[in-house]
Amino acid sequence: MTGARETRVSDMKRQVFMGAGEIRKCLGVSRQRAYQIMNRRDFPPPYQTLEMGKIWERETFEAWLQIHRPNLHLDHF
Repeated sequence: MTGARETRVSDMKRQVFMGAGEIRKCLGVSRQRAYQIMNRRDFPPPYQTLEMGKIWERETFEAWLQIHRPNLHLDHF
């Protein structure tokens, strides 16, 4: 096909997702506190809701983290 754009897997950006458990561990809070935080108006909306629960793009969570918890880093996640 002329003019068709070919997308290769190597060209695609790898998306990393986080669930409530990963977010809880990153924030260093209890499960109850994590759910309170995830239900705040300023917390980013989930990327998708699956049968096992909500998931967030790591990039989106990191952006929120930089604003609301600037002293925390995701280096070990």
